[in-house]
Amino acid sequence: MARIGVAFAGGLSPAEIVECVKLADDLGYESAWVAEGHGGDQFSILTACAVQTKRILLGTSITSIFVRSAPTIAMAAASVDYFSNQRMILGLGSSHKVQVEPEHGIAYAKPEQRIRETVSIIRTLLRDGVVSHKGETIEIKNFDLWFTPIRRDIPIYISAVFPRMLEICGELAQGAMMVWSTTDSGNKAMEHVATGARRAGRKLEDIDIVSLLSCSVSDNRKEAIDRLRPAAAFYAGFFPRYNRLMAESGFAKEAEAIRATWQKGDREGAAKLVPDAMVQALGIAGTARECRERVETYRQSGIKLPIIFPVGGGTDGKQKVMDAIRACAP
Repeated sequence: MARIGVAFAGGLSPAEIVECVKLADDLGYESAWVAEGHGGDQFSILTACAVQTKRILLGTSITSIFVRSAPTIAMAAASVDYFSNQRMILGLGSSHKVQVEPEHGIAYAKPEQRIRETVSIIRTLLRDGVVSHKGETIEIKNFDLWFTPIRRDIPIYISAVFPRMLEICGELAQGAMMVWSTTDSGNKAMEHVATGARRAGRKLEDIDIVSLLSCSVSDNRKEAIDRLRPAAAFYAGFFPRYNRLMAESGFAKEAEAIRATWQKGDREGAAKLVPDAMVQALGIAGTARECRERVETYRQSGIKLPIIFPVGGGTDGKQKVMDAIRACAP
């Protein structure tokens, strides 16, 4: 069966996400991933998914290494792993300064070093049940784990879109998790992941290359494309890192214009500046048949696990998400 995952963020209630994950489990999806941000506690939602599903893998996409402490992340992941009977994948990421500092009141510094230290602390704590750490970004005198994890080694994926973090994925992680990918992204990412893997004496084939792919399905192709414009505008307008990513993907002028309009507070205007070509290059939008074909194109491009990221919205948001899940099912 062809590999495919599904991801969820804000817009749906926790109960609706659980319902959608149950559907994905029934339809044969390999994995379901839950973001956090402002959409509810991801580990709580994943625990609810764990006890109501049978086989689907459950992951975070992603857990911020700044807004949770490393031991807290380890405990949460181990708890979901217990309730899911070893189906947890821990997706970690550095998040963004524009979120971490103003939204959480936490200083954002040295994200690459912090990801290295966080991974080390989590793995040590799960393996040994106790950890002490003194690094450049994190210092822990002593932390004891007061329960025995069902697994001492939970797979860790790291979010990355640019070379240095992709190399860190190659060094440390079981997977590299991208977003807003083009059909060139997979092979380009593999080059950098391979560089990191060689440095650590690892094999490229042991590291999963995955990408969240914003997805909108409709019998009306224009309507499907229109649904993705606000999401693309948000990422290009609010996040400097993703603005750069979209610019480097061939949309430099568009990304600059979107960001300038977004920064003026005109979100609708920013969305209108997202061209069809940008949506089609960086996501999946169209009829059910077109979306399935697009998923396969990503799969053939070097992305081992395409993860559809359905966009809902409106009064029938859950139905739109479920339609996408059904349309792209393996």
